[in-house]
Amino acid sequence: MRARDLVADFPTVGLDTPVADAARLLADHDLPGLIVVDEHGLPAGILPGTQVLRLAVPGYCLDDPALARVVDEAHADVFMRSISGRTVREAMPPRPRELPVTDPDATVLELAALMARTHSPLVAVVDAGGLRGAVTLQALVDRLVEQ
Repeated sequence: MRARDLVADFPTVGLDTPVADAARLLADHDLPGLIVVDEHGLPAGILPGTQVLRLAVPGYCLDDPALARVVDEAHADVFMRSISGRTVREAMPPRPRELPVTDPDATVLELAALMARTHSPLVAVVDAGGLRGAVTLQALVDRLVEQ
């Protein structure tokens, strides 16, 4: 089995997309992350949903998780409002040494190794014609446990 057999259409966002729009896309489609594309439509990175949360969570709660417990429920329920006016660029993790990008001929073992190495829940599939979509961790694991 190859990446071409598992690839699915996948939404993308640009670096200047409002992060609130990215969060809505994640929520509406139950996605583990999004492919961030450059001005040419090629993958520039992967934005895991956890990075959107990281941008929204107050810094003091990241520094000291015990402080999250002292925030009352009413305020804790609306912390996502803090991403208003912010962009995907701000939510992106530091530039990785390796982007989770492969070609359609990659095997499932190559896909699994790439996901594991890059800590990414999805891999962008690109060929000479551009971005073809993505293979998600869920699709990969579903296929692997079927066998």
